[in-house]
Amino acid sequence: MTTQETAAPTVTGPITGGIRGRPFAASLDDLTPLGYVEEEFFVEGEAPGYEATADLGPDGRWEAEEADRAHFVTRVLVQRPSDPTRFNGTVVVGWNNVTAGYELLAELPSILDEGFAYACASVQQVGVDGVGASPQGLRAWDPERYGPLVHPGDRYSYGILSALARAVGPQRPSSPLDPMGGLAVERLVALGASQSAARLATYINAVQPVTSTFDGFLVLIHFGSGAALSDNAVFDPAGPRTNPIFRTRTKLRDDLGVPIMVVNSETETPAYLAARQDDSDAFRFWEVAGAAHVSAPQLVRRVAKTARDGVPSREIPLPPSHISYTPAASAALGHLQRWMTGGPPPPAQPRIEMAGDPATIRRDEHGNAVGGVRMPGVEVPVAHNTGVSPVEGLGGLTGFHEPFEREKLVALYGDHPSYVARFSQAAAAAVSAGVLRPSEADELIEDARNAAPF
Repeated sequence: MTTQETAAPTVTGPITGGIRGRPFAASLDDLTPLGYVEEEFFVEGEAPGYEATADLGPDGRWEAEEADRAHFVTRVLVQRPSDPTRFNGTVVVGWNNVTAGYELLAELPSILDEGFAYACASVQQVGVDGVGASPQGLRAWDPERYGPLVHPGDRYSYGILSALARAVGPQRPSSPLDPMGGLAVERLVALGASQSAARLATYINAVQPVTSTFDGFLVLIHFGSGAALSDNAVFDPAGPRTNPIFRTRTKLRDDLGVPIMVVNSETETPAYLAARQDDSDAFRFWEVAGAAHVSAPQLVRRVAKTARDGVPSREIPLPPSHISYTPAASAALGHLQRWMTGGPPPPAQPRIEMAGDPATIRRDEHGNAVGGVRMPGVEVPVAHNTGVSPVEGLGGLTGFHEPFEREKLVALYGDHPSYVARFSQAAAAAVSAGVLRPSEADELIEDARNAAPF
């Protein structure tokens, strides 16, 4: 079946009411003082499913076409500047992650700081319907609010993403309802992390060539494989045997005429090695030494949000890495904005060094990774922080943190003020390298100043 004209999706909202009286996974913060509005909308339409027309090979040059269409009703949670003059013209369309059995929304400080709008898209069936004996999807969380939602299966998730992007994009119908509040949208960026990164990889390789929906892609904590294109298999974290969510080891095609950026933590490095590709005029790859797929700073906010929303959090078997990839990802989004608007590409960064057969991460005398993007907590360490955990499966995604003994800290730095001075120098170097925004560098320095490692 060839590509057909698709009617514009129907948008209703802002959605109010329900048993809970608020959207699931809404921001923990009061966005009003930050100059933002958060509203939820329902989007209804027809989404295409796709099928491959040739083998899905590791080069990412996939070929696909529309196979059929299905009716859907889903939601999009929009965070947008209340003052149009603050809007930078770009809507970040986030593919909500569902690996936990409910939706997790990526958080990057640069979204709010730098005037982006954020459309958090419920595109997968687990997010809507849940999975297993105790579903935690939207319809179970608040059946009164989310009862109208209809999801036809994940083979249509790619088409649903395109439809939600059209509903908030430059060519969206603005009457009778505009979920963007009249903002002059110029560009769309697709964002996906972890399982959503695998889905987004498949979208980049197979669907973007058909639709040309997005102007840029930010792929986070990506294990280097695409997800299924044309089946409805879902991942159940509580199931006795989990379905594989990563299917085909693949590079990301860079012949689409739009920029693509991948930012990984150390956790993904061993799996991603086979999918590594050179930087190009349309592709950049960063990986953050010492960082975990889910780090301690991320867990603080995640646990607070899941506790508020009344959904279960996974137990953490080992102390999680204190190094987060999100400051680098936040900087990357700013670079992507400048890249899309005629500025230079993001600065190239060294990769984490791998050696041996089979290849493993090279480590320094502290056990920390050599190479990669260097956050100040790795460059001026007070602990062994790694994204690679001895725990298998989802329990290993938080990496590991092991503090140095006081004697070692004294030998390295002498005293706390000297440590803070060296940490500040490392933070300044990360800012100069383009991998850390000044505001987040200041926060890390303040944390180091208030810490008591000695």
